[in-house]
Amino acid sequence: MKLNSIIVEDEETSREILKNYLKKYCPNVLVLGEAANVEEALVLIRNNDLDLVFLDVEMPYGNAFDLLDRVGDINFETVFVTAYNHYAIDALNAHASYYLMKPISIDALIKAVDYVTEIKTKEDALQDQILIPKTNGVDGKITIPQLDGFEVINMSDILYCKADDNYTEIYLNTNKKKLVSKTLKYFEDTLNNASFVRVHKSYLVNVNEVVKYVKGKGGSVVLSNGKEVMVSASKKSDLLSYFK
Repeated sequence: MKLNSIIVEDEETSREILKNYLKKYCPNVLVLGEAANVEEALVLIRNNDLDLVFLDVEMPYGNAFDLLDRVGDINFETVFVTAYNHYAIDALNAHASYYLMKPISIDALIKAVDYVTEIKTKEDALQDQILIPKTNGVDGKITIPQLDGFEVINMSDILYCKADDNYTEIYLNTNKKKLVSKTLKYFEDTLNNASFVRVHKSYLVNVNEVVKYVKGKGGSVVLSNGKEVMVSASKKSDLLSYFK
């Protein structure tokens, strides 16, 4: 399992040593960037989807705990790297995954990375299990992932879904939009028994929200919110079968 990571450490030599150790002994760790202080670290954290942050405790203009306070909602694992053992309790209180003492032991580093890998693997497995949608007629709900867990929405509230590469944009009748890290094909399979039909390579619509069909080679449908969606010629018969 690949772990996207950054190194936050004010000493350049220490950053290089850790980076080289990771490259040689922990090839599943991808170092996306390095920061020498809290401000640089904040930029990297806000601009990257991270699994792991290697974090020195003492830095110029603030320490590791100041950084974590400013980040707020933390969705990555943290491995503290420090020459001082008296921060261990604070690290535990900050929900650190591991605490490495300088100079870094290669065995301890490998153990820390293995531990984080295990955590993330279990999280992914649990998320996949949780996100098996409940699509029977009694429940009528579907779960969608979020950074801090998942959200449950009524399938009847979905107007349409739009493909966005490996993501799907879900448009609701509440004028809200959800971006989900699942393909449109995933939702097509998930919602196939719930009056949803694929009308285009990029669109899946709730037929209960269709208020008008406009003739054409494929034509188009107008949804209850006024959105007009083109219908592929190859998908036209699938759509019209709902209105026979």
